[in-house]
Amino acid sequence: MTLKAALVTYKNSLLFVLGYVFVALGVIGMALPVMPTTVFFILALACFTRASPKLAHKLLHHPRFGHTLQLWQQYRVIPFKAKIMALLGMAVSFCVLLVLSPATWIACVVGSIKLLVGSYILAKPSKV
Repeated sequence: MTLKAALVTYKNSLLFVLGYVFVALGVIGMALPVMPTTVFFILALACFTRASPKLAHKLLHHPRFGHTLQLWQQYRVIPFKAKIMALLGMAVSFCVLLVLSPATWIACVVGSIKLLVGSYILAKPSKV
């Protein structure tokens, strides 16, 4: 096996494992209100598209999340309801962090990241 082939195999294996990790995080997000679900499924879709088209197809045709994933993949659209839920979840988790955080700098770093992510979410269209 050549070095190039070994690197491709390693990359595909890594993407395959990451895809499953993101699916697991998405499933956890269905149970925890402060953890996103769709974002992790979008990341899983990106990994599976490159590593396992069969699993990507399965995600795209999932009865609950398939339509949202298809909209994202084809048009980079985030439905309005998903935007509201994502922004609300980020706001609630930030408030919890403010109450529990022992250091102010942690809240500033996390708040900055949430502002950037929130801005990105708001910048994406809600309709096709």
